[in-house]
Amino acid sequence: MDPQVKSTIRNEFQRHEKDTGSSEVQIALLSRRIEELTEHLKLHKKDHSSRYGLLKMVSARRRLLNYVKSTDEARYQDIIKRLKLRR
Repeated sequence: MDPQVKSTIRNEFQRHEKDTGSSEVQIALLSRRIEELTEHLKLHKKDHSSRYGLLKMVSARRRLLNYVKSTDEARYQDIIKRLKLRR
C-alpha cells in the first residue's frame, strides 16, 4: 500500500492528533489491504499463499470489530457504516 494512501486512511479514522494504532485505524487499514488482495486474487486464482494471508487478515479484522462492538456499540456502528462492511 502506498504510504500516502496509508496516511490518508489514518487521518480519516484517527481518534486524536497522534493516533496511529487505535482499533478504528487498524480496521480501516486492514479493510484497504483486504480490498487490494481480493483484486489480486481475481487475476491470480492459484495464488494460494496470498489467499491464506487474506484469510488471516479477514480474521484479524473480525477480531478487532468484535472488540470494538463489545466496548462501544456506537463506534462499531460508525465504523461499519463508514467502511460499508456487511454485518
